[in-house]
Amino acid sequence: QEAGEIPRAESGERENVGYEGNSGLSSDWDTRGSNTQAENSYYPVQNPQTPRLLVEDPISFAGVTLFVALYDYEARTEDDLSFRKGEKFQIINSSEGDWWEARSLTTGGNGYIPSNYVAPVDSIQAEDWYFGKLGRKDAERQLLSTSNPRGTYLIRESETTKGAFSLSIRDWDDMKGDHVKHYKIRKLDSGGYYITTRAQFETLQQLVQHYSEHADGLCFNLTGMCVNYIPDTVGLSHDSWEISRETLNLELKLGTGCFAEVFYGTWNGTTKVAVKTLKPGTMSPESFLEEAQIMKKLRHDKLVQLYAVVSEEPIYIVTEYMGKGSLLDFLKDGEGRMLKLPNLVDMAAQVAAGMAYIERMNYIHRDLRSANILVGDNLTCKIADFGLARLIEDNEYTARQGAKFPIKWTAPEAALYGKFTIKSDVWSFGILLMELVTKGRVPYPGMNNREVLEQVERGYRMPCPQECPNSMHELMLQCWKRDAEERPTFEYLQAFLEDYFTATEPQYQPGDNL
Repeated sequence: QEAGEIPRAESGERENVGYEGNSGLSSDWDTRGSNTQAENSYYPVQNPQTPRLLVEDPISFAGVTLFVALYDYEARTEDDLSFRKGEKFQIINSSEGDWWEARSLTTGGNGYIPSNYVAPVDSIQAEDWYFGKLGRKDAERQLLSTSNPRGTYLIRESETTKGAFSLSIRDWDDMKGDHVKHYKIRKLDSGGYYITTRAQFETLQQLVQHYSEHADGLCFNLTGMCVNYIPDTVGLSHDSWEISRETLNLELKLGTGCFAEVFYGTWNGTTKVAVKTLKPGTMSPESFLEEAQIMKKLRHDKLVQLYAVVSEEPIYIVTEYMGKGSLLDFLKDGEGRMLKLPNLVDMAAQVAAGMAYIERMNYIHRDLRSANILVGDNLTCKIADFGLARLIEDNEYTARQGAKFPIKWTAPEAALYGKFTIKSDVWSFGILLMELVTKGRVPYPGMNNREVLEQVERGYRMPCPQECPNSMHELMLQCWKRDAEERPTFEYLQAFLEDYFTATEPQYQPGDNL
């Protein structure tokens, strides 16, 4: 940009001026939240008084970089260390990755802390406005929370330019209503930062200060930081993977399936969890443990995190707890009944983002449907039960016939010949899109499993539901192509759905149902 030029909001393929249909998005992000650690429903950071240090405010201690707590944390085991936001730590051992051994300079206590709850003192990562690897779409979701006024902002890593940052600001105008604009923050060779070359700053902190005082060409001056939400820890605590049944208290049955029951419960008396208890004989404990080792390495914010396992029969699978239950129940009987297309498409985009990660990791879900998607606060969606279907040893299920097998969601090559691939997951995703726009109706209404198999083989595909845009039905038909290789990738599906109201349906108007 020339000197003196007004900064432009980014318009690139993936960093655009914002999604113009944003004003149609629900803004019912509940920022009250609970104060219990592993609820996984997002909730705002508490910001108590910064504690007094044993050593007066150092950046390093005995030549070692100090770390500062970004959030409060309550110890879950005797080995953990409780701390408050703003406490400073000396790291004793960081070799284990997700949990570090640390000493608090505030309390003098030693113990394990979650490494994603701290950042180096005085680093960009320690700033409340810095959101790290947050994607463009998730930045928009957070900024469009009702509690945020115009000018609310955050800074994140640029998705398109390595080493650069993006400044995302909530804006408003008559045409678009509430929406988000994104500005690229570039780095000078000398180490400074700028949005436009006529205004250059030595640090990001100075840049934020400048644009807080005047808009200076931005859509609006920066009025306040976006509320950040306390993230999940990776795992329940240091070294808590195979746990004993006695540490779990099952408090409320949430659901029953052919092979398992699901409970809400607490682990160690401290942490909210969901527990899936498998009926004995469902799968071999050995093959389950082997698969669970792979499943626990799959980490993405649109996948339900696998916390721990009880490996003797009956097998228990311990995961993060999602407060709103399955997407199927949410659409049929919950708040989902009232949702319009922008929210439904946003939920589909979240599922596509999680599946795009599974695609990148060369994994396969094998049982993708709304019953296996879980919903948290703020319409957050996460994929559950990935990879488990392969391990089921029930004869009726493995024969892919009978009531226990989800024929209506299964691609023909998988149902007929057992050929499960990421492309058969894409077929299932097309059925999930139909579940979303019909608010949880069973697919192929009026047809039994045998009829569905025969009709689909003959080329039958479900027609476009009332009020559903043709472009959305066309996407479903792409997912249901007979030749698996002609079906789109999840990477494509994610991009298509995230940009749906700018690129495909900019003229969308809400109807009675969608």
